[in-house]
Order: sequence, then C-alpha cells, then structure tokens
Amino acid sequence: MGNKTGNRVFAETLKAYGVDHFFNVPMIIPPGIKEMTAIGVKSVVTHSEKAAAYMADGYARESGRIGVCASQAIGAANLASGLLDALMAKSPVLAVSGGSTPDTRERNFYQEIDQRSIYAGLTKFSARIDKVQRLPDLFQQAVRMATTGSPGPVHLELGGFWGGVLMEEFEPVMPPEPRYGACPPVRPQAPMEDIRTAAAALRKARRPIIMAGSGIRASRAQTALLNFARMAKIPVATSLDAKAAIPESDALYVGVAGDYSRDTANIAISEADFVLFVGSSTGSMATRQWSVPAPGVPAVQIDIDPRELGRNYPLIVGLVGDPAAVLEQLGAELAGPVGNSAWLQRIVALRQQWQQSAAEYETSDLALIRPERLCAMLSEALPDGALVAVDTGHAAGWAARNIYLDRPGQSLIRAAGSLGWAFPASLGAKCANPDRPVVCFTGDGAFYYHLAELETAVRYGINTVTVVNNNQGFNQERVLWDENAALEKNWKFGPVDFAAVAETFGAKAYRVERASDFKRAFEDALASGRPALIDVRTDPSAIVPIPWTQDR
Repeated sequence: MGNKTGNRVFAETLKAYGVDHFFNVPMIIPPGIKEMTAIGVKSVVTHSEKAAAYMADGYARESGRIGVCASQAIGAANLASGLLDALMAKSPVLAVSGGSTPDTRERNFYQEIDQRSIYAGLTKFSARIDKVQRLPDLFQQAVRMATTGSPGPVHLELGGFWGGVLMEEFEPVMPPEPRYGACPPVRPQAPMEDIRTAAAALRKARRPIIMAGSGIRASRAQTALLNFARMAKIPVATSLDAKAAIPESDALYVGVAGDYSRDTANIAISEADFVLFVGSSTGSMATRQWSVPAPGVPAVQIDIDPRELGRNYPLIVGLVGDPAAVLEQLGAELAGPVGNSAWLQRIVALRQQWQQSAAEYETSDLALIRPERLCAMLSEALPDGALVAVDTGHAAGWAARNIYLDRPGQSLIRAAGSLGWAFPASLGAKCANPDRPVVCFTGDGAFYYHLAELETAVRYGINTVTVVNNNQGFNQERVLWDENAALEKNWKFGPVDFAAVAETFGAKAYRVERASDFKRAFEDALASGRPALIDVRTDPSAIVPIPWTQDR
C-alpha cells in the first residue's frame, strides 16, 4: 500500500465506511479535512461542539451509517455532552477529539484534561491514539463497537490538541471493514427453544399487545414488525422513537405509550394479558413509571442486548437477537393469529374514542392557535417520505399525541432527553439524505439552544423546514409557578420574532398567527429549496395533558 499520512488514511477510512459528512468545530485535523474534501467527504463547521454531535446523531439515525463529529482537545468536554442522546437512542456516532501526547501528559499542557473519564459513561468504547500506526485497528474497533449489538456512540482521542499525530506517515496494513459501517451489520437470531417457549405463551394470550421501541429503528425492523403484527393480529403500541413503524390508519395501532403518550396506548397496554416488548426499553418513560403495564403481567422481551432482558419486568422468556430476525423466527413458529376478536374490537373502540376526544382541539379555529391544531395541520401538510425530528418536553408530548404519520415512507426521530436537539439533528439527517423532506418540530424554548445553526444551514444550503411552536416560554414548567406574576420570569420569555431572526441569517421565514395561514406557509417553505423557518404563535395556556394511568 505504501506510506501515507495519518490524515490521508483517516479520510480514506471515513470514505470506506460510507461516511460523507464530517461535523466539526475548528480546529481539528485541518490537513485531514483537506484530504476529506479531495475525496468527497464534506466538512460541516458548526457553531458549537454539542451541535456537531447532534448533527452526527441525526445523520446516523437517518442513514444507519456512522455519524462523525469532532473538535480539538479544548472542546472535548462540550463534544461529549452531545453524545447522551445518541447513547440513549442507540445511535452509532463516532466522536473524534484532539488530546494530549506522551510528551505533554501530566505537565499542565494547554487545557489538558483526562478525556476518557468524561467519555466513559457516554460511549461504548473510548481509545487514545498516541501512535499513528494504531489508527487503522482502533478506528476499526470503534466502528465495530458503534454498529454491533445495541448501537451507540464511541470515541477516539487523537494525540495532539488538534490531532497532530495524524501528520506522521506510515504504511497501513489493516484495511477498513465496510460491512460494519451501517446498522445492523449482522442479524443474530434467538435460540429456537426460546422461540418455541415465547410462541406457546403467545398462543395462550387472549389480549396480547406489542410494545415497540427504539430498537426497531436501530434494527431497521419496521417492515418485520408490521408483517408480524398483521400476521398474528396483535395490536401495537410504540415509544415515540418508534412512531411511524406502524401506519396511523392501521387498525392494530393504538399510539405512543408511556409518559409522552395517547391515552389509548396506555389503556390498551393496561388491559392486555400479555405484553411482547420488541426493542423497547422498560424504563420509566416507556412504562409511565413502571405502571403501564402493571408489574407481573406475563411478558416476553426481544432485544439485541441481553442486559436489557428482564430489567424491571419478570419475563416468561427473553429473546436475545436482532428484532427483525427474531420477529421473523417468532412469526414462522406462530404461523397464524393469536388473541381473540373481542380484543381487536376493543382496540377499534379505543381508536375511535381517541379520534373523538382529540377532534375538539385538532380542528379548533380559536384565535390563539392550539398546539394540537398545529400538529394536525403539520400532519396534513407533510408529504410522502417526510422525516420529522422532534424535540423533548412539550414538543414530544404534542407529537406523540397529535402528529399523524400515515403516508408512505414517513418517519420520526426524537430527542432522547436533551432540549434543543431537534434542530441540529434535523440538519444532520438532511445531510444524510438530501432528497428527503426533513422537518424539525420544536418549541421556542428548545430552539434558543442552537439558533446559531441557522447560519450553518444557510452557509451549506441545508434546506430543512423548522416549525417553531412559539408560546413564549418554557411552558412545560408554567404549572410549577402557581400563575404567580412575580415568578413568571422563571418560565416566560419576552416576545421574539423568530421569522425576523431567521431572515437576518438568510433563511426563508414565515410568521403564522392564524391557522388558515399555516398550510400556504409550509408548502412554500418546502418548495423554496432553502433553509426555512415557520414561527407559529400558539396558545401559551395549552399544557400537554397528564398521561393516563390506572389511578388517574
């Protein structure tokens, strides 16, 4: 192969793994970025390390490929803070940072810190490259760790505060392994003895339900889930991260369950006599603080990570394997419907009950736009194939309840917990798939976090559409302050015209104060081919309803 600089090998390795964007804050491996540019890997310079990490996360979730973010040593801690969502959402992100060298370590070099202790709790793997000869094997190991098993973020620290170790020449002897560049590279199956046990338990159930989570997206198991549910005639609830895995109009779909949820989903799970968890966490958010379903319900769990099996809920059996592969195994073993017709009729009734209760605000023409109405209008306007990136907090609550994704190819990604994630993540998703319509749904409180990335979007021509539910405050916290005017600065913001701000950055922008104006603004924004923002003024008194539980 001959001698090459580490920068050249780094660029070629990214290319070999299918990576075509490098999200970064200067200055990290400038010679490497020149090498990347020469072979078609695009550098995207952001305004913060955290935004770079969120863009890489959005890129990874949309494409299934490795999303790469980077910063010099000084920004390593900021970069790490952007990996929490990737970790919680099972997203294969590679964080690259400059670091210390053997010659400077423990000598109080410029802003030197122990990076690996910071990254230890946020990544599946973290390694330091002090010698350029270790680049190929450690890069390969990082990628394998990121995409296999339960996917997640990994970290490489390059010697030298901007990665100067890659300036050295060497002869690489270990080539990249492209098959590990995307999720899932392998699809392990569960033992057949366990499959038979699970199938026998399912056949006994009269009111079974599936709870599907983020593992469906990580596995690209949406089709397998839909086929299994329809064959077995089992109703499906999802976490918000798995929303759109089942079309909204499918008679088996009861909605998003847990804390960000529709009542129909929580009620259906509570009435079920058997729960099949598929790639779903059994943590507090997915189960409404471990009350939906109630502890002790007969359950089977499918997960690629054996550590998740039986966490919080006792199981009849745990099925370790790729969700798509295991669903195909279980479907072949069942070979027909389970449950009974009365249960399916109950699901139909719950769906109708939701539609009737939601209609009041989803069709409202009140002077102040209700968030439910905004979500319904957005749902109607979204084209085939659209991806929606949703923030946490109220944005997640409204999206779970009132955004409907039913057209071919539509999907959703969401913040796993960090407010402000959605806008940078939507930019990363658009970079991964430039031809796909990508929409960010966020609130004003969240949008403030990374508003500066509007300039990034304009500079690179990343033409997403951002819909801001602008209620002039951290409205989710409003109830904490007892409507006391003396305390309202704890949650209420001053008036800001985000459309005017976006125009200052050079983006296409719209201000919507009447529901009748939204459709035209959205269609124009989507057709403009430019980064666009729609500032929708909504009713500040609207609060996401408390999720349903047995004792509510």
